[in-house]
Amino acid sequence: MRRLFPLPAPSATSPDGTDAAAPPPGPTDREWTLDELAEAYAYPAPDDPAYARRGGWLRANMVSSMDGAAHHEGRSQPLSGDADMRIFGVLRALADVVVVGAETVRQEGYRPARAREAFAARRAAAGQGPAPAIAVVTAGLGLDFGLPLFTEPLAPTLVLTGAGAPADRVAKAREAGVEVFFAGEGLGVDPARVAGVLAGRGHTRLLTEGGPRLLGQFAAAGALDEMCLTLAPVVAVGAAPRIMNGPAVPVPERFALASVLEEAGFLFTRYRRS
Repeated sequence: MRRLFPLPAPSATSPDGTDAAAPPPGPTDREWTLDELAEAYAYPAPDDPAYARRGGWLRANMVSSMDGAAHHEGRSQPLSGDADMRIFGVLRALADVVVVGAETVRQEGYRPARAREAFAARRAAAGQGPAPAIAVVTAGLGLDFGLPLFTEPLAPTLVLTGAGAPADRVAKAREAGVEVFFAGEGLGVDPARVAGVLAGRGHTRLLTEGGPRLLGQFAAAGALDEMCLTLAPVVAVGAAPRIMNGPAVPVPERFALASVLEEAGFLFTRYRRS
C-alpha cells in the first residue's frame, strides 16, 4: 500500500544546507500495519470544529466498480480485495456503532461485529466496548430475530425505525431482547435524526455500510460527514445501483478530498464534508 495524497511535506533544511531532520517516508509500496491504518482513518478529535458542530461523526464505507456498480449480483464481496477487507475491518474497529439498512442485512448475511485483539487497547482507551454494535435501519421490521446478529452479539444489536412502525413487529423485537429506538415520526426513519438518537446512547463515532438506498437517504438529508470510497479495478456492467440511490438534492454537495491510498490497483479515497 502507498499513500498518493497527501504526500509528506519536504524536510526542513538547516542553514548549512544539510537536512535538519531525516525526510519522512515517501509513497513506498508495502503492507501497512493495522496501527498505521487506524491512524490514517482516525475519527476527528472531539475538539475538531466540524465534529463539535455535529455532536458526532457519520462516515460511510462503500466499494464501487470502475463503471459505478455498488455490488455484483446483490453482494459487494466480488468487488472487494484483501486491502479493502483490511480497511473494512479497521473502520469497524474504530466505530462505536455500524449503521446498516435491513435489505443489506438480508443480502449480505450480516453477523455481529467481532472483537479483535489488535484493537482492544485502542478501544478501551477510547471508552468503547470490545466490538461495535450493529444498528439496523428498518421501516417494517421484517427481520429474523432468531439470527446470530440478534442472539449472539457482543454489543446488543439495535433497531432504528419510525414511531409508525407495525406495533406487533416492534413488540416481537423487544420480546427477543432487541433494543428498538424511534428515529422518525412516520413509518420509517428520518435519516437526519439517526445520529442524534445514537448519540443519546453515547455512540458518536458512526459508520454506515449502506446499502445504496440508506446511504442516499443520509446524503440527501445532509447527515453524511465523511465518505470512504474504494474504487475497485473491475468492471461489473449489469443493472446494479450506484453507491447512493436516493432522492435528488437541490444543489450537489461538495466534499473535500482528505486522503488517497493505493494497493494492487484499488484506490482507497476519503472525503470529508467541506
